[in-house]
Amino acid sequence: MALVDLVMPKLGESIMEATVLKWLKQPGDSVKMDETVLEIATDKVDSEVPSTAAGVIEEILYKVNDVVPVGTVIARIRTGAAESTSSKPVFFAPVKETISQPVQEAVVVESSQPQTSNPIAIGFKPQTSNGSSNRFYSPLVLNIAASEGISMTELESIPGTGNEGRVTKKDILQYVSGRKTGGQRAGIRTATAEMVIPLAKVEPGRQTTNDQQLTTYTGNVEIIEMDRMRKLIAEHMVRSKHTSPHVTSFTEADVTNLVLWRDKVKKEFEKREGTKITFTPLFIEAIVRCIKKFPLINCSLDGDRIIVKKDIHIGMATALPSGNLIVPVIKNADQLNLVGLTKQVNMLADNARNGKLKADDTQGGTFTLTNVGTFGSLMGTPIINQPQVAILAVGAIKKRPVVVETPAGDSIAIRHMMYLSMSYDHRIVDGSLGATFLTAVAKELENFNGDREY
Repeated sequence: MALVDLVMPKLGESIMEATVLKWLKQPGDSVKMDETVLEIATDKVDSEVPSTAAGVIEEILYKVNDVVPVGTVIARIRTGAAESTSSKPVFFAPVKETISQPVQEAVVVESSQPQTSNPIAIGFKPQTSNGSSNRFYSPLVLNIAASEGISMTELESIPGTGNEGRVTKKDILQYVSGRKTGGQRAGIRTATAEMVIPLAKVEPGRQTTNDQQLTTYTGNVEIIEMDRMRKLIAEHMVRSKHTSPHVTSFTEADVTNLVLWRDKVKKEFEKREGTKITFTPLFIEAIVRCIKKFPLINCSLDGDRIIVKKDIHIGMATALPSGNLIVPVIKNADQLNLVGLTKQVNMLADNARNGKLKADDTQGGTFTLTNVGTFGSLMGTPIINQPQVAILAVGAIKKRPVVVETPAGDSIAIRHMMYLSMSYDHRIVDGSLGATFLTAVAKELENFNGDREY
């Protein structure tokens, strides 16, 4: 018999850690090769981790909600072991008693009574980051902060020695030890009069002080806790607005030829290719052609360096049944014909809605398309998907009377019209480039060849 380490797998090009969502196997349970052992989550998608050996789970090294770096051993499997029995001992990684209490989601009560040395708290659940600095805090650090009565404002003041200045377990335990040695104790106010909600429930990006730790709500309200994905989306959007000075340009396009061509071929296309053709691959096709003409749109910034991407990976914003948003990426979109683009678009959209996306499916995008017209909007002002420098939105296609220039003179005709808008990072994309690129995309759509083959 031998012990085999189960490690946190590499989940994508830029993903360095993942959060443990759920253990499907416990110490003592038998496991087969490639059988799912646990579910994990990154800042993009949820994934399953399969077993790399057949045997019995000997030891689990991380608990639910722990953030684990890629390549770290998360469990051990004893190969060649006998079937598990009820008497099989259970092993867990040692956890300090100060963080073993569960963090409950509830409310805190407050009044004018003075603080005591043994404050009463009915739950305390700080956010994983605070809007004033966007620092990341692992669940372990947050648990310690909650059990020690450390507010988010106080937590922000703790110097971090981890990656990108993050506060590690060692940092916060050292801070707690020093605070107790100094005779300090940050209490949580108690009373019995008024029900209040922790400030962690307000929007990311809001700066707080010690006097703003609790916010009251009156009237007939319902408090809904953000799910994990919605929190990540909120943090990502705030970080994008904080990082990039956004400028948005608008134009409109006469897409009559494109609409009529699609109506003409869609039945034959589905019969021949086994999938439906939507407008999305047609939009992506036009975007790719224009990126080749204006390659600076397909870049990112690293300090003062402009990183121009030679590969064209197009992200497409996709709404999920839960109401959340995810952006799967079509890799090397410039190397696909219309049929290939259509199949990629449909496959990624279906996988996104059914929760089957892999972590790598959302990584590496260099430019993003969002179709706000899907929900009836005429136009939108999209937020840049970092670290990209531009995102293009297409609105609903509407029939409108427009002036058409003909050799015989101007006339008014009913045309299929669509607004396009593009937000871009003004640090690198000036108005001339942004507007020129957007106009070029509109012209590509207007000049669509209605007699083309697919």
